[in-house]
Amino acid sequence: MAEAVKTDQRITIKDVRIAYAQGVFEARAAKPGDKPKFGAAFLFPKDHPAVKQLSEAVIKAATAKWGAKANEMLAMLKAGDRLPIHSGDAKAMSGGYAGNLYLNAGNAIKPLVLDADRSFLSATDGKPYSGCYVNAIVEIWAQDNQHGKRVNASLLGVQFVRDGERLAGGSVVTANDFEAIPGSEGSTGGEQVDPASLFA
Repeated sequence: MAEAVKTDQRITIKDVRIAYAQGVFEARAAKPGDKPKFGAAFLFPKDHPAVKQLSEAVIKAATAKWGAKANEMLAMLKAGDRLPIHSGDAKAMSGGYAGNLYLNAGNAIKPLVLDADRSFLSATDGKPYSGCYVNAIVEIWAQDNQHGKRVNASLLGVQFVRDGERLAGGSVVTANDFEAIPGSEGSTGGEQVDPASLFA
């Protein structure tokens, strides 16, 4: 069963669905002028065991930052949707979000990305992809500076766990999806199968 393990403010969310997975390999700016960051979103049901641990980490981070005013600050941040956990119903038009919660996590530093056997993964491996299931390690921390007040989640690492239905924008293509250009050097790649013979 999925579970969450907490060490200080580091939370390991197990067997959650990843969205915007390309962000673990490529840093992007949210808008022009912003510093590019790596990141992704993680989708999980409202009864996921990690919800309790994440909530406790948010409270702990808020208390460390604002002390006796933590509860007041958390109420204000929740009303302004400035906590790291959000209702997926607000993004119901996006695949996989409706009925779930989601966690946005980012980092200026590239996160560790591993396969199920803990070998390293790169973008060319084709995973993790949007819609698959992963384990994710995030760190929860409170922000109070010139950029505003909120509680954030920093993405530290992602591990591929198992396949899942791809979310929109998560498709990949291979060489077989293209046709060879007639007359191009080395385009045949060996004997071609006659499509008409497949069902003869």
